[in-house]
Amino acid sequence: MSQDITSTEPAANAGTPTNTIKKLGFFASIASLSYVFWIVGGMELIERVAFYGVKTVAGLYATDPVSKGGLGVTMTDFGTILMAWALVQAFVPVFIGGLSDRIGYKETIALSTITKIAAYLLMAFFPTYWGFMVGAIVLALGTGIFKPGIQGTLVKATNPQNSTMAWGMFYQMVNIGGWVGPLIAAQLRILDWQNVFYACAAIISLNFVMLLLYKEPGKEEREAQLAAQTDKKSLWRESIQEFKQAHLIYYTIIFSGFWFMFMALFDVLPVHIRDWIDTTTIVATLFGEGGTDSIAWRSVLGMDSDGMTILPEGMMNLNFGMIMLTCFIFAALAQRLGTMNSLVVGTFLCSGALFIIGGVNVAWFLVLAIFAFSVGEMLASPTSYKLIGNIAPDDKKAMYLGFKDLPLGIGWVAESYIGPMLYDKYAAKETLAKAMLSEKYQQTSEALAAIPEGEYFMHLVAMSGQTEQQMTQILYEQNNIGVVWFVMGAIGIASAFGLVIYSKWIISARSSLSSEQKALVD
Repeated sequence: MSQDITSTEPAANAGTPTNTIKKLGFFASIASLSYVFWIVGGMELIERVAFYGVKTVAGLYATDPVSKGGLGVTMTDFGTILMAWALVQAFVPVFIGGLSDRIGYKETIALSTITKIAAYLLMAFFPTYWGFMVGAIVLALGTGIFKPGIQGTLVKATNPQNSTMAWGMFYQMVNIGGWVGPLIAAQLRILDWQNVFYACAAIISLNFVMLLLYKEPGKEEREAQLAAQTDKKSLWRESIQEFKQAHLIYYTIIFSGFWFMFMALFDVLPVHIRDWIDTTTIVATLFGEGGTDSIAWRSVLGMDSDGMTILPEGMMNLNFGMIMLTCFIFAALAQRLGTMNSLVVGTFLCSGALFIIGGVNVAWFLVLAIFAFSVGEMLASPTSYKLIGNIAPDDKKAMYLGFKDLPLGIGWVAESYIGPMLYDKYAAKETLAKAMLSEKYQQTSEALAAIPEGEYFMHLVAMSGQTEQQMTQILYEQNNIGVVWFVMGAIGIASAFGLVIYSKWIISARSSLSSEQKALVD
């Protein structure tokens, strides 16, 4: 999930002529990375393990019935939580990103760690809608505080010779953390949902140990510059004036649509898998009809305790796993395709994956869709950040890199409510089961109100005499489950065509670009 890498190579190096930088070889680049880089990378990995341990299963927890330890709320209610989560996490760095420069990177990382521990404990101690809402907002705040300190350190701990390798390794650590977190959550939630939150609080607290080994690079220089600063006027006016330029407005509109489509996979798909995808077919193909008794396989694949099915977080981990193993290959492919071609192809692939998810409820087709989405993500997501940095004027690199998170914030905030709401209305198994109980089995509104949220489907199975698998198939065939994914995919397709038009427009405006910028957007 590469949107977590929210920076390109160090802005401080932007003015260095690329033809004068001596690039190191693969092993030399790794050997040149300082111990501060590895400490920061380790802290990022720990933070991602804890974060994705909760984020990947949040929809499952929210919509699980209270009788199973969940919150017992609808997807629409969960969408409200997600929207608050996205709003805080996306825009907090915009407003307090300079906090790290003022009070220090180490101090802000410590502050964010305390905040995130509090968030996970709030979720554990208050297993209610409002408890999880407050916990999610506090977690988003902690994440927003965490990023500037980590990424600021990374910029200062690298140089033009090893920055490409540094960001590549950092990207890998993000995905390793994203892969491990859901696997831990999958095993712990089988026992009790609260175990997930306690474990994540314990995991993130390990960053205090890492902070003991951390030393901020260039701290004295930063403090001296801050002390010598006499002109402390706000840059908001200059930023707003710059943002009025047509190419930035179009960039924001197009990529807001891209991120809207993109985030749907992570916010809605885990619940879709639980509701509609029978993963026993994958297990039968890999291990036979009897499944597996191997603890190792059950852990690595994110399986249930019986070894008969792969849990939704296990399926979602195909994304992290594939990126973790192949990102360098597709980074090379993206470089060969060029910036705009890579963006267009990647966006089409992500959108096509959503159409596959909406069109077929066969487990192996879901695997194909996640693989296609992952390839599209690797081509488009990092390149979208690269583009904004490349078209920025040399004296406004940092300002433009600040603009890059705006479409992510707009797209994610909009999707975080609209995606779950659409799914709740048109595709949630509980919604459709409740409707069938009312229409076919003539259950009164009073009788339906007496059924706890999250248990309508189980009541439908009991009344129908069908098995869970049979009733799932009946509901799937009688309703247009895929409409949600078709809407999301269509937004992605529109964004892809928008990119084509944007590319042609940028090319037509080449006369206003420097020769270096022309090469970068080709």
